[in-house]
Amino acid sequence: MNNWQDQIDFHPKVCHGKPCIKGTRIMISVILDNLAEGLTIEEIVEEYPPLTLENVRAAIAYAAALATALT
Repeated sequence: MNNWQDQIDFHPKVCHGKPCIKGTRIMISVILDNLAEGLTIEEIVEEYPPLTLENVRAAIAYAAALATALT
């Protein structure tokens, strides 16, 4: 499995610099919001066709890294 840095991009001209899945305009916050609402990884991938299972896992890993850095 790749680390989250391979899947996530921060670009000031894309989504106002918010973290997104590389090659898309799908923000990490959208993925995490969907998970928090109870959607499964598979349902999120189905809802957002550009996403892969690895992309969603990278979003989760990114959130975990942020939580670790803040504590």
